[in-house]
Amino acid sequence: MANTIKVDIVSAESDIWSGTASMVFAPAEMGEIGVAPRHAPLLTRLGAGELRVQQENGEELYFFVSGGIIEIQPHLVTVLADTGARAKDLDEAAALEAKQRAEEALSDKAAAMDFARASAELADAIARLKAIDNLRKRAKR
Repeated sequence: MANTIKVDIVSAESDIWSGTASMVFAPAEMGEIGVAPRHAPLLTRLGAGELRVQQENGEELYFFVSGGIIEIQPHLVTVLADTGARAKDLDEAAALEAKQRAEEALSDKAAAMDFARASAELADAIARLKAIDNLRKRAKR
């Protein structure tokens, strides 16, 4: 137990994953953080991106989070994602469509639009596409 940390990944929609890990890598707002067992307590915001969970056997699990909060305790990591999914479950066509819609909304100067919302949707779509691309690259190894 000393070399593992319990991990719970949840979103408003559902529980995404729960188990033990030897290391967790998360897209914190100011950059990626690595969390090992017995990490100092920390509470910080997450940005959109890929969350990696390294299990004791060396296998890595990949998840996508659109933002949220990560709470770290010495023997527990809790990820409270705004939205999240296993990386292998991401829909590339839907992400491309969302990216296109957000880009169109940002370029349409005549439309009454919420710039912040369109920017956030674009960042989310790009992060999803990046997670899909990273998963493909790993599969080719």
